Amino acid sequence: MLRAVQVDDAYANLLLPTRIRRAGLSARDAAFATELTYGSIRMLGRYDAIVGVASGRRVDNIESDVLDVMRLGVHQLLGMRTPTHAAVSATVELAREVGARRATGFVNAVLRKVAARTDDEWDALVTEGRSGDALLATRWSHPSWVVAALRDALAAERSRDELAALLAADNVAPRVQLVALPGLATDEDVRTATATAAEDGSGADDGAGADGGAGADEQPRTDDGAGADDETGTAPPGRVAGADAGPVSPVGIRGTTGDPARVPGVAAGRLRVQDEGSQLAALALTRSSAVRPGERWLDMCAGPGGKAALLAAEAAQGGASLVANELVPARAGLVRKALSTVAGDDTVTVVEGDGRRFGKPGDELFDRILLDAPCTGLGALRRRPEARWRKQPEDVPELAALQAELLDAAVRALAPGGTLAYVTCSPHLAETRGQVDALLERHGDVLEQLDTAGVVRSVAARDPQVADGPTAQLWPHRTGTDAMFVALFRRRP
Repeated sequence: MLRAVQVDDAYANLLLPTRIRRAGLSARDAAFATELTYGSIRMLGRYDAIVGVASGRRVDNIESDVLDVMRLGVHQLLGMRTPTHAAVSATVELAREVGARRATGFVNAVLRKVAARTDDEWDALVTEGRSGDALLATRWSHPSWVVAALRDALAAERSRDELAALLAADNVAPRVQLVALPGLATDEDVRTATATAAEDGSGADDGAGADGGAGADEQPRTDDGAGADDETGTAPPGRVAGADAGPVSPVGIRGTTGDPARVPGVAAGRLRVQDEGSQLAALALTRSSAVRPGERWLDMCAGPGGKAALLAAEAAQGGASLVANELVPARAGLVRKALSTVAGDDTVTVVEGDGRRFGKPGDELFDRILLDAPCTGLGALRRRPEARWRKQPEDVPELAALQAELLDAAVRALAPGGTLAYVTCSPHLAETRGQVDALLERHGDVLEQLDTAGVVRSVAARDPQVADGPTAQLWPHRTGTDAMFVALFRRRP
């Protein structure tokens, strides 16, 4: 799995469930394999630092297959607390299986050195001589540029002292969160899903995307503890603040584990796997004002269809209709599948094309537009652990340019009096506040910014802990959601 993620750019949440099914693993073994895979990818940067110290070598001088094997071994020892003999034996055997027989002695020696120290002792060793972002990057296994970007985003709302808590939250696997689609989900669906969550207990899911299907659950290492110092980040990850509380979304169900497909409402399409941050982003648009029958809505970048499904359910309730647009044909197919059980053709239409084409002279105008823009995904690192290593700083300007072009198209396609929701699953300032400021500079004559924070608070089932201001930024360490950003605008009549 680690090779596929790094060499083939595979996504673990898509590939791993398939491999688990093909291997016919038991639920227990599937959970172990899921945690081993996701935990090793999340903590790759930190484990490389540990392997470097334990081996006395630069990790880029270690064969890639051997290094991957040792990453898995280190996670068993430090992240899963597997007994030393079992972890070392299994890892050495794996080295043989991948064709690194000559390296088995090296692997054995390095892992025994790792096992000889506690996690805290290794932390002190690998962070020695480091400070600031470099220290936090090593301790919490994030690239330094990501640490800096998250620091800036928190500082923008005067919450810089929460940085270590945010980085820690990125390393705790999220629980499965469901959306009960309005008008479709029954009270029995909700009761059954809630009862399943209670039976399963506290768990996490790494096989489910924010708007996707489900995979095997995992059992990550957790440590109780409260408080963290921003500059050193010394507190252990612990339980994410807000993750144990009730749903923050009024249509959310929180806490299920394992395969959500065994929940009847999910199998029937009345419930869906969806992060509550995504739910609030969609509801901020649909519930920012009363829906008038006959309204036309647009989801500009609808794939894979999670938010579109919630929009469609809300549209059907209010007598509106939805156009769901997606550029990539395969993702458009996922949108059609997501909407097939939600509303009929009289309510939803799926089209394929570039979102930047909307708003040309003579084109249809829309009363509500959701632009869930392509972004770096830095707000969903707990779900997509490979993203922190795959994205690079140079990706940001390219994505920001695309976001700006999509925003311009959305403004052109927005009817007078209509509402636009700009959403990203990234808190990077260039993709959030920077885009909002630039948009108002370009279109301030026709757009007015709404009190998005106020709207999100009014929609939420409990305090979403967003800062005051015209935009809303959710945070995983506060509410157990992805770090979704939402900004609402209205076109002047």
